[in-house]
Amino acid sequence: MVKLASARESRLYGTRLARNRFEYINAGLYVFATIVLLSGFVSQLSRDPKSGLALMMIGLGLLFVVNVHDLVAHMAGIDYRLGLMEFDLQLGLVEFSVPFVQAMGYLLSFVGILFLFLQEEKGYGYFKLEKHALNMLIAGPVLWVLGSIHNSCQIYERADGHIQILQQSVHIPFLMGSLLFMVGSILNSHEQARLVHHGIDLLGMTWVWLGMFGSLLFFIGGLMNVVKVFKMQQMDGLRLEKLRGGAQERLIHEREGQIPLILEDQRRRKIHVEETMPVVVPTPYKDVLVGHS
Repeated sequence: MVKLASARESRLYGTRLARNRFEYINAGLYVFATIVLLSGFVSQLSRDPKSGLALMMIGLGLLFVVNVHDLVAHMAGIDYRLGLMEFDLQLGLVEFSVPFVQAMGYLLSFVGILFLFLQEEKGYGYFKLEKHALNMLIAGPVLWVLGSIHNSCQIYERADGHIQILQQSVHIPFLMGSLLFMVGSILNSHEQARLVHHGIDLLGMTWVWLGMFGSLLFFIGGLMNVVKVFKMQQMDGLRLEKLRGGAQERLIHEREGQIPLILEDQRRRKIHVEETMPVVVPTPYKDVLVGHS
């Protein structure tokens, strides 16, 4: 997850009511996804751990959707014109690359869990997928850590200080949770290298417990994000920050620049019509009087 409600004035997609509705839905969906993910890890401690894998895949899939929405929302703010990123490095390096990297991390983790689920469901005919599954479970959290570090470095120079505190209240729990997932996956990979396990047994208790606490931190970050979205919806645009570097300003100028061209074209057509019309010379008042006499 990046920031489900940006502190920028770039949320230009749709009407105000539609934007607010989508951001509330997105924030609530993230919280629900973290609950499902946490339930999946808790299920690993029960007698039916396979159901926990299914819950994990559902949670990871929902988190993937949330990040894709963030990516689409940020790009909609500049009419999906990727060329405008050269006028705002933060837009390209943070608001585009971060949700993309995060989404890829969730996708890799989802596929890794899926491989283990298939092996548990179909039997021991998928031994070749085990190594790939463990590597994906490491690569996914690594991308989360990379994205969260990059996102935490985002600086708002003119945004309200209260907004920046709300942003960090989401970033920090996510960073800590991502670190727990990454450490748990690495330790689990080293543990399994010395043992002969297959299927769900490849997921050791270290990975389960660290993943459980990581999911709990994701849940806390999601709750803080709900608070942030609610607060930001109550604020006016004066407390937000415009895109630095001129990306949004350039887009607005280009939009406004189309209006004078239209007006100029209409003015030229009007002049052309007037020039082609026959000229009627007005009759002097004196000639009118003479004609009548």
